Amino acid sequence: MQAKELVKEGWRVFGTGVYHISTEKKSWAESRQYCREKGADLVTIKSEEEQEFIIQQMGIDYQAWIGLSDIETEGKWKWVDGTELTSGTGFWYNGEPNDAGNNEDCAEMWKFSDKMAWNDRPCSVQSKWICEKNLL
Repeated sequence: MQAKELVKEGWRVFGTGVYHISTEKKSWAESRQYCREKGADLVTIKSEEEQEFIIQQMGIDYQAWIGLSDIETEGKWKWVDGTELTSGTGFWYNGEPNDAGNNEDCAEMWKFSDKMAWNDRPCSVQSKWICEKNLL
């Protein structure tokens, strides 16, 4: 889909991208499929400004999938665009990612008691999601 069409559907513009926060819930893989059908993908958060924009857009929502996982190799977090998350970077909550139950391979925005940050969860959990389409 073209960016103009997506904006008409309620997608929001920030920097060089348009973003959509879902109102329904799906697994991480199903969420990614939805985004790809729109010519987009799950969001890749590469700056503090982008993180803050997404937090503002989420409003009262407390969780949403982002395009980050360690599905391929445990402990090696990669964005859906193939870039690797450098160790010690990102916006993880303290103590995350923790791979609780040896089954948390997908990342989400999560509203903790004191702030919104990244959390790892089982990829099968039904959650809202955030799509991003680059305009460049």
